[in-house]
Amino acid sequence: MISVNKNDENHYTVTVSEGGSETTHQVELDDSYYRKISDGSISKADLIRRSFEFLLAREPKESILGRFHLSVIARYFPEYESDIGSM
Repeated sequence: MISVNKNDENHYTVTVSEGGSETTHQVELDDSYYRKISDGSISKADLIRRSFEFLLAREPKESILGRFHLSVIARYFPEYESDIGSM
Protein backbone atom coordinates (compact mmCIF):
# COMPACT_ATOMS: atom_id res chain seq x y z
CA MET A 1 0.00 0.00 0.00
CA ILE A 2 1.25 3.46 -0.91
CA SER A 3 0.05 6.43 1.14
CA VAL A 4 0.82 9.97 -0.07
CA ASN A 5 0.30 12.89 2.32
CA LYS A 6 0.78 16.50 1.33
CA ASN A 7 3.00 18.53 3.69
CA ASP A 8 2.86 21.73 1.63
CA GLU A 9 2.52 22.66 -2.05
CA ASN A 10 5.77 20.93 -3.09
CA HIS A 11 6.57 18.44 -0.31
CA TYR A 12 4.96 15.08 0.40
CA THR A 13 5.42 12.22 2.84
CA VAL A 14 5.04 8.80 1.24
CA THR A 15 4.59 5.66 3.31
CA VAL A 16 4.96 2.27 1.66
CA SER A 17 3.51 -0.69 3.59
CA GLU A 18 4.03 -4.26 2.43
CA GLY A 19 5.21 -7.52 3.84
CA GLY A 20 4.48 -6.51 7.43
CA SER A 21 6.82 -3.51 7.36
CA GLU A 22 6.79 0.05 6.11
CA THR A 23 9.15 2.74 4.88
CA THR A 24 8.70 6.51 4.87
CA HIS A 25 10.00 8.86 2.20
CA GLN A 26 10.10 12.65 1.87
CA VAL A 27 9.45 13.66 -1.74
CA GLU A 28 9.71 17.07 -3.36
CA LEU A 29 7.79 17.88 -6.54
CA ASP A 30 7.88 21.43 -7.89
CA ASP A 31 5.37 22.77 -10.39
CA SER A 32 7.73 22.90 -13.38
CA TYR A 33 8.72 19.23 -13.15
CA TYR A 34 5.13 18.24 -12.40
CA ARG A 35 3.93 19.93 -15.60
CA LYS A 36 6.84 18.52 -17.61
CA ILE A 37 5.98 14.87 -16.96
CA SER A 38 2.23 14.99 -16.36
CA ASP A 39 0.88 17.95 -18.35
CA GLY A 40 -1.25 18.56 -15.26
CA SER A 41 -3.57 15.71 -16.24
CA ILE A 42 -3.35 14.08 -12.79
CA SER A 43 -2.80 15.49 -9.31
CA LYS A 44 0.65 15.77 -7.81
CA ALA A 45 -0.28 13.12 -5.24
CA ASP A 46 -1.37 10.72 -8.01
CA LEU A 47 1.86 11.35 -9.92
CA ILE A 48 3.88 10.57 -6.81
CA ARG A 49 1.83 7.42 -6.17
CA ARG A 50 2.37 6.24 -9.77
CA SER A 51 6.06 7.04 -9.44
CA PHE A 52 6.30 4.81 -6.38
CA GLU A 53 4.46 2.05 -8.25
CA PHE A 54 7.09 2.46 -10.98
CA LEU A 55 9.91 2.23 -8.43
CA LEU A 56 8.43 -0.73 -6.57
CA ALA A 57 8.20 -2.68 -9.83
CA ARG A 58 11.99 -2.33 -10.05
CA GLU A 59 13.33 -2.38 -6.50
CA PRO A 60 12.29 -3.15 -2.92
CA LYS A 61 10.84 -0.33 -0.83
CA GLU A 62 13.94 -0.36 1.37
CA SER A 63 16.09 0.64 -1.62
CA ILE A 64 14.09 3.80 -2.36
CA LEU A 65 15.81 6.96 -1.14
CA GLY A 66 14.47 8.45 2.09
CA ARG A 67 14.45 12.02 0.76
CA PHE A 68 14.53 13.09 -2.90
CA HIS A 69 13.14 15.31 -5.62
CA LEU A 70 10.96 13.28 -7.99
CA SER A 71 13.26 14.13 -10.92
CA VAL A 72 16.02 12.02 -9.33
CA ILE A 73 14.20 8.85 -10.43
CA ALA A 74 15.20 9.51 -14.05
CA ARG A 75 18.89 9.42 -13.07
CA TYR A 76 18.53 5.82 -11.92
CA PHE A 77 15.87 4.77 -14.42
CA PRO A 78 16.20 6.67 -17.75
CA GLU A 79 12.86 5.28 -18.96
CA TYR A 80 10.98 6.84 -16.02
CA GLU A 81 9.76 10.04 -17.68
CA SER A 82 8.48 8.30 -20.81
CA ASP A 83 6.96 5.38 -18.89
CA ILE A 84 5.23 7.41 -16.20
CA GLY A 85 3.03 9.18 -18.74
CA SER A 86 1.62 5.87 -19.93
CA MET A 87 0.83 4.47 -16.48
